[in-house]
Amino acid sequence: MKKIAILGSTGSIGRSALQVIEQFPEHFQVVALAAGKNIDLLAEQIKQFRPKIAAVLDRELAKDLASRLPVETRVEVLAGSTGYEEAASFAGADMVLSSMVGAAGLLPTLSAIRAGKDVALANKETLVMAGGLVTEEVRRHKVSLLPVDSEHNAIFQALEGHRREDLKRILLTASGGPFLTLPKEQLESVTPAQALAHPNWEMGAKITVDSATMMNKGLEVIEAKWLFEVEVERIDVHIHPQSIVHSMVEYVDGSVIAQLGMPDMRVPIAYALAYPERLKLNLPTLDFFSVQTLTFQEPDLSRFPCLDLAFHACKAGGTMPAVLNASNEVAVQAFLDQRIPFLGIARLVGKVMEEHELVPATELEPILAADTWARQRSEEIIKDYS
Repeated sequence: MKKIAILGSTGSIGRSALQVIEQFPEHFQVVALAAGKNIDLLAEQIKQFRPKIAAVLDRELAKDLASRLPVETRVEVLAGSTGYEEAASFAGADMVLSSMVGAAGLLPTLSAIRAGKDVALANKETLVMAGGLVTEEVRRHKVSLLPVDSEHNAIFQALEGHRREDLKRILLTASGGPFLTLPKEQLESVTPAQALAHPNWEMGAKITVDSATMMNKGLEVIEAKWLFEVEVERIDVHIHPQSIVHSMVEYVDGSVIAQLGMPDMRVPIAYALAYPERLKLNLPTLDFFSVQTLTFQEPDLSRFPCLDLAFHACKAGGTMPAVLNASNEVAVQAFLDQRIPFLGIARLVGKVMEEHELVPATELEPILAADTWARQRSEEIIKDYS
């Protein structure tokens, strides 16, 4: 039985993971849960799965959570960044599912790796911010880093059993989000509610907005560079509105291997948690006669400038990807709060990147410093903007 710690248990990935674990109690045991502010849901998860420890955002929330739990749950409640890192490095865990949203997932994920835990990675920001540092730690501690994002999980599956030296390029697919065909002149006035209406996937607010701007795909390009050790020039993005082909790999002989399936995150989650085993999930079968048509198109970078910014950050290297990510996190929240327009996200991120003085990202300190600077500078620009 594999003992699992889940960072981000109340988010969409965490909830889906717990559904998989609930379906296979003979395979998995939950030993640690970590969440942010949603202690109502976390309390219910603790009562059902009986972890040894749980962590939340701060001490007040920890106190509130503890007061809601029956004595017989016997769970230790932790708080803050230290609590998250303790949950990630908990001695009783074999694997950590890293599914916290944003830069907050970096330090706990590093803690898990340094504690010798295999990591199922859904927090792409960990590799966006500190890909070189994280992958070096993975090698040093001889642990596995298994991708959970549907696209990277698809690539992982398509690479299985093949020689890496035969790889020609990676083809990341993207749905194109809700604004793929919206006239460009209407993009400036789209609302948060419109941006959150993703046509295929159920995700959290931040990731859903990132899908609408295609920043999510840009972050995945950077993640793929580190996960699969390929140059960014060998990573292409193909818009595929049906979200049936989750990604593809092309080999030097012209063969293309794709992983297909219905858009359900339980599939890549289960594959990462149980690897190399496949679990019988009893999900709806992909009906090709019903789907009939699969289409692909090249991204329009004038419509999706965030994707272009991400490629630029990836090529620049150093602390630029951390700045891209931090500024985008601030920009997305400002858009959701209706402080900036939809197209203001890309304008803000681009301006902050232009102002950034690039430094190497071989150590954690300059990465975190760049993250802090980018957030502060983004807020300053937003205040001037409004």
